[in-house]
Amino acid sequence: MEKNDRTIRDDFQKAANRVSVVTIAGNVVLSVIKLFAGIMAHSGAMISDALHSASDVFSTIVVLIGIRLSAKESDKEHPYGHERLECVAAIILAMVLFITGFGIGAEAFKNIFSGHSADLRIPGVLAMAAAVISIVSKEGMYWYTRYYARKIDSGALMADAWHHRSDAFSSIGALIGIGGARLGYPIMDSVASLVIFGFIAKAAFDIFKDAVDKMVDHSCDEETEKRIYDCVMENENVLGIDLLQTRIFGNKIYVDVEIQADGSYTLQEAHNIAESVHEKIEQNFPKVKHIMVHVNPKDERHPQDVDPPLMK
Repeated sequence: MEKNDRTIRDDFQKAANRVSVVTIAGNVVLSVIKLFAGIMAHSGAMISDALHSASDVFSTIVVLIGIRLSAKESDKEHPYGHERLECVAAIILAMVLFITGFGIGAEAFKNIFSGHSADLRIPGVLAMAAAVISIVSKEGMYWYTRYYARKIDSGALMADAWHHRSDAFSSIGALIGIGGARLGYPIMDSVASLVIFGFIAKAAFDIFKDAVDKMVDHSCDEETEKRIYDCVMENENVLGIDLLQTRIFGNKIYVDVEIQADGSYTLQEAHNIAESVHEKIEQNFPKVKHIMVHVNPKDERHPQDVDPPLMK
């Protein structure tokens, strides 16, 4: 089991490193392109978008650090591992994402109600080309990062994926605004940016909530608990389940289960049944890191026991 855990951690780390290097390189190139286009084409929206892409570099570095720390093996000070450090990285990213979106929304709000939208400088075609390149590139980064985030079940990497998409939304807003300005409606830039802020804020909230749930021992979903229950009951020596509790620890799952067995069994026989249940759960649920199996005699049920399928 220890060797298997080490292999999973190594695969997790390799995938995260690969995605981080690709996205950092992509964001640096995009930031330079958009900054150049914004300055040459006199587009404030494109310059702001360049700064947004630059913030993604910082975000990806935070993700990389968080994932690397979370993959460390257990030690004396952290006997249950470091998985929750990835949740900390996801929370930081959610906050950065919201602050970035809030900056876009605040600037848009100010422009809409300033009454001076007609005085805004009309951007050049180069800015529109840069916006299109940014939209395509950032959407590609979103799907690339999202794929690996789901593959290794990384909340921090998924947060980074949404940061890429928020940049794509930002570039869409810039494109609409630049196009509107060139058509004689400069206010469109600010209106589009305000709408984009709503999408970014929603993504930041979802990321934050998911990370907090993983840090406060939130239970698994009912479907997962039902599958664990059925897995335990497949053992012919298990006569019932008195208690089944799960908690999410970072991107791992902890399981506590009390099973019923024939009260006439010896201690060794009861131990063997518990070991069998333990191994079966490990084999069928790779995300389960720790399992505690307690055996109760069938003829001495506790007052709080209820009939299956009790989930908690």
